[in-house]
Amino acid sequence: MSARKNLALLVLCAQLFLDSMDVSLMGVALPEMQDDMGLSNEQLQWIISGYAVAYGGFLLLGGRAADLFGRRRMFFWATAVFAVVSLAGGLVSDGSLLIITRVIKGVAAAFIAPAALSIITTTFPEGPERNRAMSMFGLTGASGYAAGLVFSGLLTSLNWRLTFFVPFIVAALVLLTVRSVVAADERRTGERPGFDAFGALTATGGVLLLVFALTRAPEVGWGSSVTVVCLVTSVLLLIAFVVIQNRRKDPLVELSIFRSRTLSTANVVGVVWACATIGWQFIALLYLQNSLGYSALKAGMAIVPMAAAILLAVNLAPRIISRVGLRIPAVIGLLLQGLGILLFLRAGENANYAAVLLPALIIHGLGNGTSFLSFNIAGVSGVPNDKQGLAASLIQSAVQLGGGLGVAVGAAVLAAASTDAGVGAYHRAFLAVGIFSLVGALASAVGLGASGSSDSSNSSDSSDSSGKAEEAAPSQQGASQQGASQQGAGLESGRA
Repeated sequence: MSARKNLALLVLCAQLFLDSMDVSLMGVALPEMQDDMGLSNEQLQWIISGYAVAYGGFLLLGGRAADLFGRRRMFFWATAVFAVVSLAGGLVSDGSLLIITRVIKGVAAAFIAPAALSIITTTFPEGPERNRAMSMFGLTGASGYAAGLVFSGLLTSLNWRLTFFVPFIVAALVLLTVRSVVAADERRTGERPGFDAFGALTATGGVLLLVFALTRAPEVGWGSSVTVVCLVTSVLLLIAFVVIQNRRKDPLVELSIFRSRTLSTANVVGVVWACATIGWQFIALLYLQNSLGYSALKAGMAIVPMAAAILLAVNLAPRIISRVGLRIPAVIGLLLQGLGILLFLRAGENANYAAVLLPALIIHGLGNGTSFLSFNIAGVSGVPNDKQGLAASLIQSAVQLGGGLGVAVGAAVLAAASTDAGVGAYHRAFLAVGIFSLVGALASAVGLGASGSSDSSNSSDSSDSSGKAEEAAPSQQGASQQGASQQGAGLESGRA
């Protein structure tokens, strides 16, 4: 990659690191916030959930806005909002205002993430170059979450307000550099496409209510009026959204994009991948602290080997994908992730870290990094440049929704099994979320296609294309595999 491209990737990844870190950065700081500001337990919960609900709910709108109004422009102004509310969050002394800053940060992150990912996919062409860029992007997101767990303890030991001030400083540095390293948006010619306001309203409202219901259900109950009303209203809004998209000339989401089997499969895999790994993180941190007696900081440090395994996986995955395509790494990665989760069934009330927990964490990390990169590449592969923001927001929405569902399932199983003696409740919860990884492996095996094959929706002779993979040019319309897997023998010299 050129020096300018590397600088652009560095700046984009720095902001994604912040977005991911903000998901976990508040965890250790919550008790200090509660003591200092007199917050209720419900307010504490919304300091975490407010960010996640806003992030998941506005991703589709953020992706479409990036396509329509300019990716760099959306990235810059959303990062500016992120920086301002980070500073405000560190200064306020009222619990309600603190929650508002977290919600606004979630909205800003929903505009930042698809803009950043679509800048990467339009800057780096399909093949080894994009695979390498995507591996760095994936590593950044994964390591940001782990870093948040560690930094939260370190910063809180000094002052909990630093968990807001440090993100402000990093976001400010990103703002100072982004316009000099990221290419300007292309000037549009002709009439600008219309903006689907009703589609935006129904999609955002439907997703917001769905994420809200999944987040609140473990606390208020799945049969409560709040949960039922939110879920029913969410379904009705999403049905209305589909009807509107079919009738609009310039829809928020062109439903034809789902004709790509690979893109559709990638989004399904994104949901179940997040159900498994984020649901596992929620359960595992409770287990480490409540059953093994780890401090919050020690629990965060215990996860570090998994982050190291993810680092290794996302560095090796682009080479594997270039050689064999997307199906094999996705399937193997999800099976390893599931195995790592299910190995926690061996953990008891006095589990030895080195003998029991460490192997499970490493296996989970290797599978997590490999599968994460595979379905993210699949989700934007073969999509025209003017739809990259939409494709990016779809895959990120899938991950956010999956994360909310995984936490909800884990919390519900823990609550239902709370009468079990010892760690029985945790074992049931680990089993529940581990099954999601196996579902993802099956979906990947069926939907991502064999190495070198084209998307069945775009190619009538995909069945015999595997043997011609070394001669085939990368297809912008064939979305089943990356161009990297179709460039054959030229890959080795290109990497060298």
